[in-house]
Amino acid sequence: MKKLLSAVMILVAAMSLSSCSYNSIVKLDEDTKAKWGTVQSQYQRRADLIPNLVATVKGVANFEKSTLTEVAEARAKATSIQVDPSKLTPETIKQYQEAQGQLSAALGRLLSVTENYPTLRANENFTALQGQLEGTENRIAVARMDFNNSVKAYNSKIRAFPANLTSKMFGFTPKGYFEADATAQKAPKVEF
Repeated sequence: MKKLLSAVMILVAAMSLSSCSYNSIVKLDEDTKAKWGTVQSQYQRRADLIPNLVATVKGVANFEKSTLTEVAEARAKATSIQVDPSKLTPETIKQYQEAQGQLSAALGRLLSVTENYPTLRANENFTALQGQLEGTENRIAVARMDFNNSVKAYNSKIRAFPANLTSKMFGFTPKGYFEADATAQKAPKVEF
């Protein structure tokens, strides 16, 4: 009888601990999904600005058409990749990040090429769009940082005892982080 009572008490204690852990894991999971929504929203804002920027740049005679094509193709690829918030694995985050990185690189080339066009630099629409893009890039950086902080809290929770037992029991898996671009490890070479 004592063994049965001990087993029941252990079961009740385990269920109590798992219930508390389960609820907190769900809250952290939902927070991570919400932060992911903010990341996607900011990237979409950037993608929505690009057609206006390209249209403004197209108005300049003899502008490099290959640069505009590259931006348009990178935008199409970046907007075609959608990540389900319930599947924020390291692999899906990396795939999403790579597509967005290609768009960032194409935009960077576009903006650097525009330096050769003083009439474009003087265009009010271009200047306003460039300012909006810069602001959006800052918003993206903040959203990514908030997302990573949320992922850290979630991943830490599902790995810590006793929540790790609950997370395994209910199938909660680690989520992926946004990571620095591999090229960010090298300092740019500045020449005058």
